[in-house]
Amino acid sequence: MKRTPLTLAIALACALAPLGAVAQETAGAGRFEIGAFPGGGIFFTKGDSANEPKFGNYPLGATFALNLNRLVGLEGEVGGNLGRKQSLVFNGTTLTKQKTPSMWMYQANVVATPGGNDRALVPFVTAGIGGLTMCDCNREDVATLGVTGNSAHLTGNVGGGLKWFSANHWGARADYRFFAVKSADAAPEFFGQTDTRYGHRIYGGMLLTY
Repeated sequence: MKRTPLTLAIALACALAPLGAVAQETAGAGRFEIGAFPGGGIFFTKGDSANEPKFGNYPLGATFALNLNRLVGLEGEVGGNLGRKQSLVFNGTTLTKQKTPSMWMYQANVVATPGGNDRALVPFVTAGIGGLTMCDCNREDVATLGVTGNSAHLTGNVGGGLKWFSANHWGARADYRFFAVKSADAAPEFFGQTDTRYGHRIYGGMLLTY
C-alpha cells in the first residue's frame, strides 16, 4: 500500500499519543498558542525540467493557534525562507556558491491532537493551504537563475510533530511539513513555471500559551 506523508504523520502521532499520559497532567496547550521558529531547513526536490534543480533554504517562522477544543485547533503561519549559497546545476551548468532566491510563505492549517492537548507531551498532525511568494529581494545574486521579479504560488501542506508544554505557559515544538507548490506562468524557469514543485521542511522553536 502506498504511504503518503499525511498517512505516516497520523500513524506517528497515534503511536506517540500514549506517551503524554505519563507526563505531568498540570501542563497543556491552553486556549491560544504563539510560536516562534528561529531555525531548521527547507529542501525542494528536483523538478521535471532540467532547469529546476533541487535546493535548500533556511526557514524562519511564527504561528498563532486557536484551540477549539482538546482535539482540534486552527493555526495561521507566516515565515520566510532565506536564500543561501550552494552548488546548483542550472541550464546545463554547475554553479558553485550560487545564492538561491528568498521566499515568503503563509498558510492556514487545521491541527489535530489524537491524544488531546491537555498534557505536557502532545503529538499532532496538521494539514492546510496557503501561498508562497518567491522574491527578487537579492536580485544581484539570483539574476543568474533568471529571477528578476516576484512570483506567487498556491501551496498545500501536510505534516506533524511533537509539542512539549511546561506548567507555566511556555513550551517547545518540533515540526515536519511536506509541501506542494503549484506552478505559475509568471515564475522563472528555476522554480515553478511548468511543474508542481515539492519540498520538505523541518524546524523547531518555542511556544507561549494562554
